[in-house]
Amino acid sequence: MEERKRVAIEIMVVVVAVVMGCCMWKGCNGLSLCDMNEEGLEACKPSVTEPNPVDPSPECCKALAAADLKCLCSYKNSSTLPFLGIDPNLAASLPAKCNLTPPDNC
Repeated sequence: MEERKRVAIEIMVVVVAVVMGCCMWKGCNGLSLCDMNEEGLEACKPSVTEPNPVDPSPECCKALAAADLKCLCSYKNSSTLPFLGIDPNLAASLPAKCNLTPPDNC
């Protein structure tokens, strides 16, 4: 039974990665992740991608303030973020840069 749950979670991660990858490459409407819509994700993308990340924009911070930070933190050790070109360390630093308090253990 545990094996089935693990496989189901892995499949969900792959599906999320594919959907996000397609949206970031070709664009899509209605994308939402942890209460951040596509506009919010796009506003934060320059701040979480190498080689030259920038400070988060006011739009990024506004989107992040409305997001489910605990949900976003659940992706910090996921292989999904690097697959999408997102640096997990840069992503983890966003709340502080936006003067937000990240959840415990994030």
